[in-house]
Amino acid sequence: MYHLLRRSILIGLLALAPATGHAAFCANDGGRFEAWKGEFARDARAAGIGPRGIEALQGARYADATIAADRNQTTFSYSLDRFLQVRGADTIVSQGRQRKAQNPGLYQALERSFGVPAGVLIAIHGMETGFGRFMGDSRVVSSILTLAYDCRRSDFFTPHALAALRLVDGGSLSAASVGARHGEWGHTQFLPGNVVRYGVDGNGDGRVDLTGEIDALASTASFLRQKGWRPGYGYQPGEPNFAAIEAWNAAGVYQQAIAIMAARIDG
Repeated sequence: MYHLLRRSILIGLLALAPATGHAAFCANDGGRFEAWKGEFARDARAAGIGPRGIEALQGARYADATIAADRNQTTFSYSLDRFLQVRGADTIVSQGRQRKAQNPGLYQALERSFGVPAGVLIAIHGMETGFGRFMGDSRVVSSILTLAYDCRRSDFFTPHALAALRLVDGGSLSAASVGARHGEWGHTQFLPGNVVRYGVDGNGDGRVDLTGEIDALASTASFLRQKGWRPGYGYQPGEPNFAAIEAWNAAGVYQQAIAIMAARIDG
């Protein structure tokens, strides 16, 4: 019913761009962003980015809100108890149990296909976007290009920027697509390069669209499985599958929160 093992032909053909012989410069403010776009366009063309992707690059704007968010991340420094409180863990668990009860067939199909139980997927979905109620307010392409231009983590975000332009070429993203401040997209907030690597066409419509819940949940399960999830094993700290949760987010309090909430939802 859900076509969970069928990947979109588009996404299957996409790959992160190989290294080129030229690298655009970086800067720590927006003063040279337009000049940088010209240099990055050469890298993008050399990596095989087509006209739609280049057009999206040329239309991108320096995202001040993205830089402000990147410079002022605080919640990951909270204690676990404080983090759970601030992120609304009790509400996520309560609503998550309801969602599981309302659509058991979907979560059972996901677990059959990928081995990941409902609680983990629901906890991530709730944590990332409040079950799709807020998927971001920033242009994905502008945000991810701004982070590739910024010297702070240019090496990390440059492949994601190229992936975003490839996704525009293929029609999964547009220049107007909206996501989170760091370029994450969809119900469970995938960076563009992770859409390319792990995206699944869960509803069988021939494309990967993470603004659709089924595609997003299937892609999240795919990510965890490819990060080493072992069906039937535990996912609390010290258990085999906690490493896959660690791969989802680098913050220790986030990882622990997902494991705690997932157990409560599954229980």
